[in-house]
Amino acid sequence: MFDACHYRNKCIFFFAAIALVAPLSAADPITGLWKTFDDKTHQVRGVMRLYEQDGAVFGKIESSVDPKEAADVCDKCTGDRQNKPIIGLVILRQMKRTGENEYTGGDILDPDTGSVYKCKITVADGGKKLVVRGFVGFSLLGRSQNWIRKE
Repeated sequence: MFDACHYRNKCIFFFAAIALVAPLSAADPITGLWKTFDDKTHQVRGVMRLYEQDGAVFGKIESSVDPKEAADVCDKCTGDRQNKPIIGLVILRQMKRTGENEYTGGDILDPDTGSVYKCKITVADGGKKLVVRGFVGFSLLGRSQNWIRKE
């Protein structure tokens, strides 16, 4: 025999469980604005915009604190990024989530040198910080930067 009350209670429990679990499975998103820092002075260098496109994460330079840099083009870049303005330049490409708080599989461009490196991003501090690592070959052979979420 069909018990409507029992069925309704099961439905309520099912949807409540989904509502509680969904935020837990959606690890810290990395899209949005991030402050970047100069490796030598440790001062804010600019702002990156990370966005999702076709199931991957990309990042472009949103702004720079140095007016000269903001007016520059990437003359050391190659390919489709050669001589493109620094502001708006996509330097992070094709990053895919590979773990709860990790993104890999893409690359990152250093616009100062025109060099492109493999990239790994780890979400830290509850989504307030990204550890962005550019490397050649293995992750051990590279350097990391901390990006802080812009409020």
